Amino acid sequence: MPGENLTRDEARERAALLSVDGYEVSLDLRSAVGDGDEEPRTFRSVTTIRFRCAEPGASSFADLVAPGVTAVSLNGRDLDPGAVFDGSRILLEDLAADNELVVDAQCAYSRTGEGMHRFVDPEDGEVYLYTQYEPADSRRVFANFEQPDLKAPFRFEVRAPEGWTVWSNGAGELADGVWRFAETKPISTYITCVTAGPYHYVTDSYSRTFADGTTLRIPLGALCRKGLAPYFDSDDVFLVTKQGLDFFHDHFDYPYPFGKYDQAFVPEYNLGAMENPGLVTFREEYIFRGKVTQASYEARANVILHEMAHMWFGDLVTMVWWDDLWLKESFADFMGTFGNVGATRFTDAWITFANRRKAWAYRADQLPSTHPITADIRDLQDAKLNFDGITYAKGASVLKQLVAYVGQDAFLEGARRYFKRNAYGNTRLGDLLSVLEETSGRDMASWARSWLQTAGVNSLTPQVLLDAQGRVAELAVLQDAAESHPELRPHRVAIGLYRRTADGALERYARAEADVEGPRTVVAELAGAQAPELVLVNDDDLTYCKIRFDDTSLQTLRAHLGDLTDPLARALCWSALWNLTRDALLPARDFVDLVLRFAGRESDIGVLQMLHAWADSALVNYVAPQWRETGERLLTDGALTELRSAEPGSEHQLAWARFFASVASAPADLQLLKDLLEGTEEIEGLVVDQELRWAFLEPLAAHGVADEKMLAAELARDDTASGKRHQVRCLAARPSAAVKAQAWAQVVESDALSNALVEATIAGFAQPSRRELLAPYTQKYFAVIDRVWSERSIQIGMDVVRGLFPALQDSQETLDAADAWLSAHEKAAPALRRLVLEARDDLARALRGQACDAAAGA
Repeated sequence: MPGENLTRDEARERAALLSVDGYEVSLDLRSAVGDGDEEPRTFRSVTTIRFRCAEPGASSFADLVAPGVTAVSLNGRDLDPGAVFDGSRILLEDLAADNELVVDAQCAYSRTGEGMHRFVDPEDGEVYLYTQYEPADSRRVFANFEQPDLKAPFRFEVRAPEGWTVWSNGAGELADGVWRFAETKPISTYITCVTAGPYHYVTDSYSRTFADGTTLRIPLGALCRKGLAPYFDSDDVFLVTKQGLDFFHDHFDYPYPFGKYDQAFVPEYNLGAMENPGLVTFREEYIFRGKVTQASYEARANVILHEMAHMWFGDLVTMVWWDDLWLKESFADFMGTFGNVGATRFTDAWITFANRRKAWAYRADQLPSTHPITADIRDLQDAKLNFDGITYAKGASVLKQLVAYVGQDAFLEGARRYFKRNAYGNTRLGDLLSVLEETSGRDMASWARSWLQTAGVNSLTPQVLLDAQGRVAELAVLQDAAESHPELRPHRVAIGLYRRTADGALERYARAEADVEGPRTVVAELAGAQAPELVLVNDDDLTYCKIRFDDTSLQTLRAHLGDLTDPLARALCWSALWNLTRDALLPARDFVDLVLRFAGRESDIGVLQMLHAWADSALVNYVAPQWRETGERLLTDGALTELRSAEPGSEHQLAWARFFASVASAPADLQLLKDLLEGTEEIEGLVVDQELRWAFLEPLAAHGVADEKMLAAELARDDTASGKRHQVRCLAARPSAAVKAQAWAQVVESDALSNALVEATIAGFAQPSRRELLAPYTQKYFAVIDRVWSERSIQIGMDVVRGLFPALQDSQETLDAADAWLSAHEKAAPALRRLVLEARDDLARALRGQACDAAAGA
């Protein structure tokens, strides 16, 4: 639809014209259970909007994406739906100073995770509904003004099938067959929410007495599908929730403003979670059906706290337009880790942040699509793609640098003033900077220009000059930047000097904090120190940069990385070595060798699992093709050795078991996986639960050991929604041209699969073990993506364009094919071009890495 992709200019014009007093939304979801075999397509949605117009007589429009509109009335006048509704917009002419719009529509149930998603549980046939709107899909459920700065109070009422429970942002009551919900505070359309169905629901409560004697009581709830109830550890969810509420009340000095606090774990969710006030939604994979490591529990706690931080950063105070998305996402990403460390049992969460979140940021910031943290968001398609590693992880990393720059107390006091001044309103960059200038006394405008309004990542390299006595005569930090983004930034950093002790441990013996500016900064405080064996220029991970090493430091890491006693320093070094590998400055086989020699000594389980992912990526993308088989053999043997020597029943044992399965390809290794599945072989302490069974079955399927019959038998054993997703992925992984053709057709030529099954099919299709089977799809990919993008929802379009890019056909010919498509489609949708550009850049980086690795092996 020509009007579906709302532009920033249109939103500004409408915000200048209109202000909204309130919504009343009535949904009839009784059709969700359907009649007979045919799936229901639509539900009734009646919306009443009361709003004012600054220029009586002017025209504007309301947003609605729906199959049909039954009736429209404006200020008591009945309008012809066929004349005013074009499929995505309702034309509103001759507006009065005060207006009432009533829209009676037939809205569509979704299978893509956008709008009103409908899920049928294959285990028991039960139907579950939930909504997901960000950035602009509430218009698929009710008529509205779909932009973040037209906030208003909302009243929802819902008719649902008998026996269902319904939740929304406000507290709800069932009377006379209708669920009615308390009016919300003024909020944006994209954070309204409805969840409905026979969900399993658990309750708790939170109370807090403040210094003035007032007590805040918050009803807590947590819900999931009935089929997941046996696995639902709601006690731990509530524990982290209460710890987070205490933490944010301590630091924000603004009571939680939205009444109740429900958390819904829902099926086939596209995101990690969504910060709907009073009803946060999460992907149900955060309910663990089998044994997982503490890294998974830490990640869940981080997401719970991330979404909770949004109650203030995003829901209470909201950006005017998506350009300033960072005002909510960067802060929530930072606060998730800040709160994890400060309030929960996950006191080492900054290590995970340094190792995992920043890796996402570094990759995104080196793509051709990188952008400043405050981005130029022209329209809603731009907005959808900007929920990325820049807005989240780089933004959070820069906020960590900001805390080092202005001090934690000044930062938090700035946040407190920001909430109080802008509650229930909308803000831009300058609104936050002004309070931070007040509280810190720092020049925030120049800081923002460097950190928020420019793109790219700097590299910091130590330069050490020794005197005749072998002590540091001068230590300097060299800063450089890519030619495409040459900005050199001010960095507040800690520089750590490390040497080995008598017992062989590699430990820090000197540390200095300094402001690094320009291309070269001398750190005078470290002059006279003993000669270091390792210099870590971003010790304690205060700033956002790529760490480089001098020759001595790199040699030390090659020989003694496992001797570093500080887990954060180790994580930073691993991250730096991975960046060197991705930048084709360290041969990928050398990184694999480091993993083989030192990963087994890694105490932090999150770092270990990240190393497994990086080693696998090195093998798939960056080693020379002729060395892949050797690398695979080395990693498989190393993983099996670590698996057998790990403490029985430990999370390290589980991590090594999963990694062994991911790299196994030799007949003996595949037979071991099969024997573990069948129980004819055991490894002491390793419990092969249902989730681990599927992890073993995928490589067996990919290498032709597990056939359709074996996978069907496993689905019969695990006939659940989760089991179905696993089976679909494994089926598409089988090494057969016919299988690949079928998977391609299911995803590209049909829209019958739900979003979750599209994702599973793509994951199975793109198996690196049989690249030759995927070769015929390179040209097919470039022939169909324009059509897929135009015909499918943006979420499915993104999944297909990203997931089916022929990255495994890693050759100059594939690169040329991507360039040819880009050249021939200069006027394609900018969001589509961005996805292809990013995938093309990843491929070019892989080819550079392979060339580096080949040269090392020559």
